[in-house]
Amino acid sequence: MKKTGIMGGTFNPIHYGHLLLAENAYEQFGLDEVLFMPSNNPPHKKMTPVIDGARRAEMVRLAIEGNPHFAFSGEELTREGNTYTSDTLEILTEREPDTQFYFIIGGDSLSQFENWRRPEVILKLACVLAAERDGMSLQRTRQKIEYLNVKYHADVRLLLIPNIEISSHDIRQRAEAGHSIRYLLPESVREYILENGLYRSEAR
Repeated sequence: MKKTGIMGGTFNPIHYGHLLLAENAYEQFGLDEVLFMPSNNPPHKKMTPVIDGARRAEMVRLAIEGNPHFAFSGEELTREGNTYTSDTLEILTEREPDTQFYFIIGGDSLSQFENWRRPEVILKLACVLAAERDGMSLQRTRQKIEYLNVKYHADVRLLLIPNIEISSHDIRQRAEAGHSIRYLLPESVREYILENGLYRSEAR
């Protein structure tokens, strides 16, 4: 079966942390490709201003350009209302029955996973790759993985990634304050933010 990874998120904006996570998943689990799938209206982001989907999609395209095993997916951007991972996986598995999907998340998201909409559907339709760095949280992530695998008869696996502290929130704050965001994301994305006055026109 084809092995396809899914990197979901608002990508507001996409940065090197996202790209490094996807590259490590591709390599560690022998994936054929990784889809970068910007969400439309994620229910857990109601308090965070999110720029329009077309701009976020363009930043994703710019960021993954040149990587032959990265691909863009507008699957969730075309749907109205809140977008849920369980719904997306149902659509994808019906459309591509011969593909095994690998849903990539961070260890912090895994700790809240059972609060997601229909977690049992996600765990039935995809192998979940939970990313974590070495440190205190690694043991908690391992315990959560074991718990979910037993409770749901699931296939959740640990994805080890290098320690890199970059967040979209911090990038937005730096851009708003007029501070440099260089080297936190691909240069093409930084230029796009600057040229389009995203977050703050003084972003350097």
